[in-house]
Amino acid sequence: MNKTAIFVDVQNIYYTTRQAYGRQFNYRKLWQTISQQGSITQATAYATNRDDDGQHKFQSALKHMGFSVKLKPFIQRSDGSAKGDWDVGITIDVLDAAKDVDRVILLSGDGDFDLLLEKINQQYGVSTELYGVPALTAKSLIDAASIFHPIDAGLLL
Repeated sequence: MNKTAIFVDVQNIYYTTRQAYGRQFNYRKLWQTISQQGSITQATAYATNRDDDGQHKFQSALKHMGFSVKLKPFIQRSDGSAKGDWDVGITIDVLDAAKDVDRVILLSGDGDFDLLLEKINQQYGVSTELYGVPALTAKSLIDAASIFHPIDAGLLL
């Protein structure tokens, strides 16, 4: 049976689905779809911690589905921008997992991950699958993935 590791850039998915569709991503539907295709050996969601009730409920729901949730503090800068970047953490975890699975699934539109997908495909021969909002996903990332799954109405709440 196909061994799969899933990595979710939660902030990216939240903001891109909200911007493109005005809706939220359906993590339960994603889990059902992927689990029918093989064994999920690892699933991690990377998010910022704003410490509010809605976020706690969301994180609990992810954990109940089977995701590990990794949190970084939400940092509000004086200019109004925010920071909560998980790129390095996701990269390290993907590199570690790629040695032991048949496919890596990444949910993000961030083009910084293109080299990561190319590296693990070449070095470990794993299939790299990407879920992203088509209009808001870097072309270089789509091109680096073995398979691109566009996030559309079927994966939204």
